[in-house]
Amino acid sequence: MNDDFYRIRRLPPYVIAEVNAMRAAARARGDDIIDLGMGNPDLPPPPHVIAKLAEVAAKPDAHGYSASKGIPGLRKAQAGYYGRRFGVDVDPESEVVVTLGSKEGLANLAQAITAPGDVVLAPNPSYPIHTFGFIIAGATIRSVPTTPDERYFEALERAMKFTVPKPSVLVMGYPSNPTAETVDLAFYERVVAFAKKHQIWVLSDLAYSEIYFDGQPTPSILQVPGAKDVAIEFTSMSKTYSMAGWRIGFAVGNKTLISALTRVKSYLDYGAFTPIQAAAVAAINGPQDIVATNRLLYHRRRDVLVESFGRAGWDVPPSRASMFCWAPLPPALAHLGSLEFSKQLLTHAGVAVAPGVGYGEDGEGFVRIAMVENEQRLRQAARNVRKYLQSMGVNTPSARAG
Repeated sequence: MNDDFYRIRRLPPYVIAEVNAMRAAARARGDDIIDLGMGNPDLPPPPHVIAKLAEVAAKPDAHGYSASKGIPGLRKAQAGYYGRRFGVDVDPESEVVVTLGSKEGLANLAQAITAPGDVVLAPNPSYPIHTFGFIIAGATIRSVPTTPDERYFEALERAMKFTVPKPSVLVMGYPSNPTAETVDLAFYERVVAFAKKHQIWVLSDLAYSEIYFDGQPTPSILQVPGAKDVAIEFTSMSKTYSMAGWRIGFAVGNKTLISALTRVKSYLDYGAFTPIQAAAVAAINGPQDIVATNRLLYHRRRDVLVESFGRAGWDVPPSRASMFCWAPLPPALAHLGSLEFSKQLLTHAGVAVAPGVGYGEDGEGFVRIAMVENEQRLRQAARNVRKYLQSMGVNTPSARAG
């Protein structure tokens, strides 16, 4: 039989999987691996959320099929969040759909709105689903920079001028995964104006809405007047409440896009388990101290990571948001490339990071470091990194001092 399936042929090798396989093999051998590769929160959800899950799961009538678009209470809770946090009025009936994490929502919206041959503008480097979701749906990707400076808008204008057929969708995600870059409301205002001028849809991924540092809250594109005419935004419970495995996210915004996503989902799933949705309501509507606590914890981890890795001889720029740092390879080892460097770091330092090239060709020369281990483990990682750098002949600060 021919197993060379069309959509599988369109997918490039998942580079990050190579490092993941090496990490799994090392752990199977009993090696102590400090895993800073996957953005998998190590913190627990709030206790009252777990209690609500158990309470509702104990009810005999809670185990049937749920609502694909999300139970009404959860859609209302998300609308309330947008009102409190961003000052945006949202209709929970027509402008909100619950997704199985933002990843599923992005992929299914791509299926809903993409025809084979459509051109989609997506950042490079970017979170893989921002491109792969549309590739699977049959689209062609035209890359634009991730860094939100003047070059970004120049690239958008060039794409509209020279691409045939004209792009129909613009995908973005800030705070960025993997680069941790952030934007202000003025940036979103320019994006909305661009989208209206060229009649394209905007898909904004705001998965890290509540993990911001230095007192600079992340804005929503929906704060821009008229943004809902062209934009939809994805958020997630995964990072805000440390509920990654629960698979609860949201799409909010343009009614046409929400309707398309809702319809496609109605054919594909019955929604998340009702007790999980009820617990998500408790998270959004309940005490929010856990959100501020986690934000402070990630902030401290960022500072420890930057300081300890810097002393080890690897300068890591401090991120302004997200649970990641986007680090250029140590100059003396830049020739290795991000994949080989990540493999060596895992093998010789017992530290797992994600190779930047796995997020697109423009990610080459960088690695993504996830702040998903405690401060003690981060310091241990830095000590391991220092020994590895010294073994490679890199003149580290510690070596110079000693």
